[in-house]
Amino acid sequence: MNEPHEIRIGERVLGRMHRPFVIAEMSGNHNQSLDRALAIVEAAAKAGAHALKLQTYTADTMTLDIESAEFAIDDEASLWRGKSLHHLYREAYTPWEWHRPIFDAARALGMIAFSTPFDASAVDFLESLDAPCYKIASFENTDLALIRRAAATGKPLIVSTGMASVAEIDDAVRAAREAGCRDLVLLKCTSTYPATPEHTNLATIPHMQALFGCQVGLSDHTMGIGASVAAVALGATVLEKHFTLARADGGVDAAFSLEPEELTALVLETERAWHAQGTVTYGPQSEQERKSLAFRRSLYVTRDLAAGERLTPESVRAIRPGFGLAPKHLDAVLGRRVSRAVTRGTPLGWDLIA
Repeated sequence: MNEPHEIRIGERVLGRMHRPFVIAEMSGNHNQSLDRALAIVEAAAKAGAHALKLQTYTADTMTLDIESAEFAIDDEASLWRGKSLHHLYREAYTPWEWHRPIFDAARALGMIAFSTPFDASAVDFLESLDAPCYKIASFENTDLALIRRAAATGKPLIVSTGMASVAEIDDAVRAAREAGCRDLVLLKCTSTYPATPEHTNLATIPHMQALFGCQVGLSDHTMGIGASVAAVALGATVLEKHFTLARADGGVDAAFSLEPEELTALVLETERAWHAQGTVTYGPQSEQERKSLAFRRSLYVTRDLAAGERLTPESVRAIRPGFGLAPKHLDAVLGRRVSRAVTRGTPLGWDLIA
């Protein structure tokens, strides 16, 4: 299948021929402080992130204000156990009046600023801020009405695929494309917080790219940067990681978020991984490596020989450097006579064989 077409978001071009597009997800790590939110923006830019992403919702657009039954989180393994959904979203949401100053700060620092809308009203609001693209969260990838609304803007659409079956992803892709989306990115995602490497299944990335004919990236909830680096080697063009100033500060997503030094390392190492992919090439990879050919083993005369003397294992060996015949010719020259007197340390060539 042909390589998916390149996508432009703001000044950035997404595609295999370009550096990975690194998104720092603020989510609720602002801890309800605009000053902290702006500090996160500054830290993300300093770390080298290419984009800063928010989430746009209110608790009431997400769920009902009910504290019991299925509206409460009782999973003992959950970071948010003991909270109701409504309480969690009240704690995590980014006030809508903060979006403009956060977007402006990110843009002033050279980053692309955008958000994840969770309903049509959020799309309308983000359109008023001239958001350059939209992200659909994993938990909303079956909300086809929301996908169609975001796609109808004609802007690039990034869709996380956590929990989704192939059929559900196909539904989402069809809905987006039928609503007018031409620039689509799917993100491989495991919707556990944090996710474990063994449940990340990065091998899905090239399969998803071939199956849906679009660019594929990774929404990475694992700890550290290893999964993201590996994803680039498998073709990921977009990487999204939650980001905070310090995990010790707490917050709804802090436990699985990168700190500034880690985000810096992510940008650096994923770019190295991208550079390292290269093309299918054998032999010396550069002029510098070509110079290393001189330090291969080759056949050298290891003692003084008179003209007509036979070559023996004692008088010719495969040693470094590499200016003589290749070692594979050793059996062919043993027992042959030299055509003239040869001194110890002479590279053996066919011109010396009688």
